[in-house]
Amino acid sequence: MNWILKHKYWLVASLVILALLVWALRPSPVEVRVTQVSADHFAETLEEEARTWLRDTYNISAPIQGFLQRVTLRVGNEVEAGDVLFVIEPTPTPALDARTREQAEEALSAARSRLRAAEAFYENEQDSREQAERELARLTPLYEQGVISQTEKERAEHTLRRAQASERAAEASAQSAFYDVENARAVLEVTEGTRDPAQTRTLPVLSPISGVILRRERCCEGIVVPGQNIMELGNLAELSVRIDLLSTDAVRVRPGMPVRFERWGGEGVLEGRIERIDPAGFVRYSALGIEERRVAVYASFQSEMEKWSSLGEGFRLDAIITLWEADDVLSVPLSALVREQGDWHVFVVRNGRATLIPVELGRRSGLHQQVLSGLDGGDTVVVHPPANLSDGQRVRGNR
Repeated sequence: MNWILKHKYWLVASLVILALLVWALRPSPVEVRVTQVSADHFAETLEEEARTWLRDTYNISAPIQGFLQRVTLRVGNEVEAGDVLFVIEPTPTPALDARTREQAEEALSAARSRLRAAEAFYENEQDSREQAERELARLTPLYEQGVISQTEKERAEHTLRRAQASERAAEASAQSAFYDVENARAVLEVTEGTRDPAQTRTLPVLSPISGVILRRERCCEGIVVPGQNIMELGNLAELSVRIDLLSTDAVRVRPGMPVRFERWGGEGVLEGRIERIDPAGFVRYSALGIEERRVAVYASFQSEMEKWSSLGEGFRLDAIITLWEADDVLSVPLSALVREQGDWHVFVVRNGRATLIPVELGRRSGLHQQVLSGLDGGDTVVVHPPANLSDGQRVRGNR
């Protein structure tokens, strides 16, 4: 006892030094990033690349075989319903060789000779008809006076009718000979595949709608065949959006759901609404060559046309579809979640220590996850917890 009293100062000093050593050697708090849980607006969304799409486009093709005149309209030109898009004229006659040309010239000469003969015969028949008319006019008063018999008068009428019929036949023969001359001349007029636009009958093809030219397949003149595409028309006022979603995501989408369009090149965000979902899917391969089963989903613009009037058919934009949304929803960053024994947990900072708390999760929105139970508003959770962080460990949080 005397020894303790004698060395009490040394004992106190030793205990203080020991306490200082224990305090200095204890593990220091782990530096962690934290965030506070709050109840805010929460929306579950799907984000996918999309492109503008026209429901109705019009492929304008050549209705007949012929020679297409040069198409002056260009891509982007606006047209009204009924405007002439392009003109088709008959196919030019093939060039004639020397022998065929000589035969055609001889055929024209022969046709002209037949025409002169037919015209002379027609003039002769005209004279015969006039003579028969004069004869009947002379005999009619004599018959009325009883100088000649009825038989002579009837014979004169019969002669006039025959003369009139012969005149009509001669006139028809002269017309036929005239057409033969024109046909022979037409063969010679187009001897080198050329054509006279002033005398050529053309077929103008008219626009079925008021819209804009989207594509032009032919611009230069040349031969076209029936059904050959010349250009494509569309009305950009009817522009909509096509979103190719994974089939596992498409089953969650319903007509009427709101959608936002971002990163489309213009200012602001465009509003839209889901119109329909295709009942059949298709296969598309990703950049890594992975086969993906996709479904086309179509949306319409709800924003005023003035905001998206600079968009055209086939333009790229990002679509964000809102599947579900609500207010006063607790959520945590995905980086705060920890998987332990098959269940999800978060580290909650309480009294300077990290406490591992199990949580029940709900919907997901981007980088946040809805929390159904396990947390309260105002709790502080650790985001990106270190791999060596354990339950009850002292931490120092930084926001």
